[in-house]
Amino acid sequence: MLGVVGTIPEEEFPLVVGPATLGDGFLTVQGHEVPITRGTAALLAAAAVCLKALHQPPPLAFLAGDIGLGQGSIQLYEYLSLNLAKHQLRALTFHYILPIVDWHNRVLWAIQEMAAPPLLIADAGYMYVAKMSGEAPAYDLFTPDAGEIAFLADEEAPHPFYTRGFILHEDNQIPNLIARAYAHENAARHLLVKGRKDYVATKEGVVAIIDEPGIEALEPIGGTGDTLTGIASALITAGFDIVPAAILAARVNRVAGALTQPTPATGVQDIVPHIPAGLEKLLPANQRRKE
Repeated sequence: MLGVVGTIPEEEFPLVVGPATLGDGFLTVQGHEVPITRGTAALLAAAAVCLKALHQPPPLAFLAGDIGLGQGSIQLYEYLSLNLAKHQLRALTFHYILPIVDWHNRVLWAIQEMAAPPLLIADAGYMYVAKMSGEAPAYDLFTPDAGEIAFLADEEAPHPFYTRGFILHEDNQIPNLIARAYAHENAARHLLVKGRKDYVATKEGVVAIIDEPGIEALEPIGGTGDTLTGIASALITAGFDIVPAAILAARVNRVAGALTQPTPATGVQDIVPHIPAGLEKLLPANQRRKE
């Protein structure tokens, strides 16, 4: 099973833990509806439709409301540090949680003490705290965008706000940023760098670049990076090795976007329903049951 951890930008949203089911433009977890716009909800929605197409159980969501003040994030950290051993997970994906190093370390220790620790995937704020803690190599996959890989590549920056300018100016030199992140042990075992071109890399270097189909109208649509992480998480949970899962996820995400025939009014909620068709187009039927 896949676990997904993240916050919802609603102050009154409670801590909820349960399977995420997909409705018409929203997710439901323990009776609470979450609109699919971007962020953790988009990641969960993409993972849910992909897992269903792969004949896998729905993702287990660990959610709390947080508008940036940290209360919901601390609830999540505390729950995970005390209760992860109760859950059997093949993969665990972390999205945006307020970066708090001490709490991150407690959660990582709880994971390492599990009888069968899951594969660890991090996006958004959780990459930040993994790097800040010095524990980035403990993770199996990071999914940064160009700005986030610049932060990972800056060995001195304690937070993305402080990424040094000369590194940020290397946006068109993603392979160099990847190499720098690995040189300073600020990257997971695998990287999926999201952008106009998607890069899949390991410590040995870039292993794949995915840029087709290239749909210009998709670039300004918020949440497509979140759906990519959700698809990759689902494929890894279904038993695909990380590198082929990341490559396939990048292709599926692009095809799903193209099938949407995007316009300026398109939102990520319009793309999610096309993910199974993208998967069907790229993955033979006999491979859709990996395990």
